[in-house]
Amino acid sequence: MQDELQEDRSRAVALTVREELARRRLSRQWLADSARISLSTLEKALSGRRPFTLATVVRIEEALETNLRGALSNGAAAAAAAGGFAPEEMGAYARPAVRWLEGEYLTLRPSFKESGALYSYRTLIEWDEARSHLAFSETDRVDADFQQKGFVSFPHLSGQIYLVTNWMGQFRVAILNRPMSGGALNGVLATLVSGQGAQLIPAATPLTLIPAKAGTEPAYGLLHPGDRCWEEYRDCVDRIAKQGYVLFPGVTG
Repeated sequence: MQDELQEDRSRAVALTVREELARRRLSRQWLADSARISLSTLEKALSGRRPFTLATVVRIEEALETNLRGALSNGAAAAAAAGGFAPEEMGAYARPAVRWLEGEYLTLRPSFKESGALYSYRTLIEWDEARSHLAFSETDRVDADFQQKGFVSFPHLSGQIYLVTNWMGQFRVAILNRPMSGGALNGVLATLVSGQGAQLIPAATPLTLIPAKAGTEPAYGLLHPGDRCWEEYRDCVDRIAKQGYVLFPGVTG
């Protein structure tokens, strides 16, 4: 179409729109409704499957009350043109829109086998330049043989954050909510644990990732009541279900 933007310009507009939605915590549905365009049209333009048209850009500018055509920085345009988007199956997010997720996290979850005990370890989320998406890796686990690494999926449809390990078709998935107070990512871990003999059985448990704080010394390992930080960490884990971050129907605490 004659009024379609050039590909590099369209990608730059898509990058800026993603940043604005993430910064303001607005949904794509809200933007589609406010700009009087279909959600399908917006999704295709933001994922690069169809260029933006000038008319669509003008409507989005009016909805967001911002200048998308004149306010683009050279850096944003270059990043968009270089293809700084995650694959569509991971949510097609742009790095600037998820940069706030990058960093080091104290990770806590209950032990599957020892009542009252907590596993505490370190998770790092960072941008994989070669693959153009966020990746995560675990370290400082007392059970180092089971340390995980994988990719981060961040679809706009649900707004949840997924940490996914895919090892020879075997999946382990953490489903996390967007951060609330304190910046913690609270959710649930679905994985496999050892059952009888060599059998593996499905299991789920609350999981929290808390942004690391400079100058603090986390307690890593398998922690028991009375250990340093156990009480503080236990409160962080318990509030996941108590405050409704996850649901375990039919299960009482």
